[in-house]
Amino acid sequence: MESDIQGRAETQQLDAHGRLRHLLTLDGLPHDLIVRLLDRAEELRSASRGGTRPLDLLAGRTVINLFFEPSTRTRTSFDLAAKRLGAQVINFDIAISSTTKGESLLDTVHTLEAMHCDAFVVRHKESGTPAYIAQHLRSPAAVLNAGDGNHAHPTQGLLDALTLRRHVRDFSALRVAICGDIRHSRVARSDVHALRALGVRDIRLCAPAQLLPEPVEFANCRVFDDFDAALENANVAIMLRLQKERIETAAIPSQAEYFQRYGLSSQRLQRAAPDCLVMHPGPMNRGVEISGEVADGPQSLILEQVSNGVFVRMAVLAQLLADSGAR
Repeated sequence: MESDIQGRAETQQLDAHGRLRHLLTLDGLPHDLIVRLLDRAEELRSASRGGTRPLDLLAGRTVINLFFEPSTRTRTSFDLAAKRLGAQVINFDIAISSTTKGESLLDTVHTLEAMHCDAFVVRHKESGTPAYIAQHLRSPAAVLNAGDGNHAHPTQGLLDALTLRRHVRDFSALRVAICGDIRHSRVARSDVHALRALGVRDIRLCAPAQLLPEPVEFANCRVFDDFDAALENANVAIMLRLQKERIETAAIPSQAEYFQRYGLSSQRLQRAAPDCLVMHPGPMNRGVEISGEVADGPQSLILEQVSNGVFVRMAVLAQLLADSGAR
């Protein structure tokens, strides 16, 4: 099933000329396209003077945020990104929509399409939903995956890559440790795809055995259940939260035990390289996967990730809509 979702997403993303048609996953995206999106994010940062100057690249366009799961960072930054580019934004309220009356997902999408919308930003608990919507569109609208199940979160992968690129010169020399609930993490998957595409060779995944994915899924990564070993001399530590809403078994350590074994404390951070960069996609559970001291410390890039998310999403929207001609 996972391979079917991935295959469908990969084949739908690019048009016959290799241009971005939808953004559903980073898996399979060419290195040059990923670099182009990161470069464009920096260009838009400069053109908008750090987000303080509105642009009109998407004047006359309409972007609809379809969020079937709660979100703070992603939904807000997509909203800001579209508005800073001059687009009209509709935040679709699922709680008061006709979906509560039994209307199907596709009927809802087709209804919105009939109102001449240009892009759908989709977050859904079911893996493959954005690709499913893209497959059944009746208009030239674009679909952007804002997180689907445990499958992918491509703009998070891009913003994490952009954040790192502002601090490191050579991705091939990086030793990256990703620790937490890997099994249920769409962020981990998209980060791995982005980091591999940019040349990172040493990616270490660490979690309790029950929170690791099937080995075939991350065949090119080193897998650890000992966080101290995974963190040894790492240049980057990406911490992930326990996704309790997706964990069906209770066979995980208590929060205190989890922090003792897998939490990033100041003491444990000393095992990493002296300049190790600390990242977290949020929301954070302080005292569970990361201490407040580390999260707020000088090596933390967590708030910078949030800021970079707006510019990355501006870049993706511009790539899909401003360069596409009339839709």
